[in-house]
Amino acid sequence: MTRSIHPIHDFHYKSGELYCEGVKVSSIVKKTGTPVYIYSHNTLVEHFRKIKAAFDEVDPVICFAMKANSNLAVLKALVREGAGFDIVSGGELRKALLVGAEAKKIVYASVGKTEAEIADAIRAGILLFNVESKPELMNIERIAGRMKKTVQVALRINPDVEAPTHDKINTGSLKKKFGIDLSTARGIFLDHKRFKNISINGVHVHIGSQITEGAPFMKAIRTALAFIDDLLRDGVQITYFDIGGGLGIIYSDEKPQTALEFSNKVLPLLKGRALRLIMEPGRFIVGNAGIFVTRKLYTKDNGVKKFMIVDGGMNDLVRPSMYGAHHEIIPLERSEARKIVCDVVGPICESADVFAHDRKLPDVADGKCLALLSAGAYGFSMSSNYNVRPRAAEVMVKGGSWAVVQARETFKDLVQGASIPAFLK
Repeated sequence: MTRSIHPIHDFHYKSGELYCEGVKVSSIVKKTGTPVYIYSHNTLVEHFRKIKAAFDEVDPVICFAMKANSNLAVLKALVREGAGFDIVSGGELRKALLVGAEAKKIVYASVGKTEAEIADAIRAGILLFNVESKPELMNIERIAGRMKKTVQVALRINPDVEAPTHDKINTGSLKKKFGIDLSTARGIFLDHKRFKNISINGVHVHIGSQITEGAPFMKAIRTALAFIDDLLRDGVQITYFDIGGGLGIIYSDEKPQTALEFSNKVLPLLKGRALRLIMEPGRFIVGNAGIFVTRKLYTKDNGVKKFMIVDGGMNDLVRPSMYGAHHEIIPLERSEARKIVCDVVGPICESADVFAHDRKLPDVADGKCLALLSAGAYGFSMSSNYNVRPRAAEVMVKGGSWAVVQARETFKDLVQGASIPAFLK
């Protein structure tokens, strides 16, 4: 099902040409080349503001999930709006600090935090660690003790909720590596006094990504709140309740809940509870704020299928290959060309290198460009150099201005740090 470009996303046709805010996309591409990611500043901040306004009455700590998009310009734009960050690596911590994020608005998740990463985060003074296991908790206790620091910790509980999303981004089941089962987590909380360098005062729950139905969220949140209520009755002090992220967006014909609809379900559950709410939206904020532009090389017809071959590949945007994800594809210029049913494929030497299967699209002329919509989340951040291909450029548009915010990689970038040892010379 093809949807029109909603003007709130700031990508729209004007006089037959695709615009991002006030800038013609083709004028950007003429200077940057392809493939290229283009982000709308207005769409980005508007989606952050929607979450903030919807939950305004409880003044949540909104920590953008940096894994979705870690471009420095994107991060800086969100920091200017008051965002914090949900980070999952030492590199993400360094980026958060580089763009001026408040340390007390940074929460640190991920299953495999190294000793160096934990120490750096303690040194930076982050708000808290979202702990995924008892061994990780013991590591943080040991490292904090060595550093003579006391750190705040939330336990990420696994509510064993199966969310209706792709299996690879479903994280709320006990079959997955994430979180701590409720029995073990309860035992840790009840034994909290044994930890001298850790304040275990938060509960974290996150069941997955691109979840378009409200019921799984509410089941997980109710489970977590019942868990918290039991702890409070046992005299355990809980300060923070981190409900994670995972709100779905529109890629095609999905009908996800809005931020306001979500808050109308969540906020009544928090009344009467002295809990500081933490949220970790990622895709919801940045997903529809970006497009991926690629150039058509030619159409191949093998007598069985037609293939529209483009210069971008799965190394640039892996979601369709990895998840079977759908991205709407439109030309930069409204086209009167006849439509063909084709696969849109890239140059990577994998049969999985497909952006769209059996899609009905205008057979635009060779050399013309196409935009893949809703590419702001998990696009560039998951890209790679597979087949020795440089990663794409990134651009941000604000009103009538635009700037390259990540230069296209060069071959020199790809071999920097590589060397041929003397025994091969």
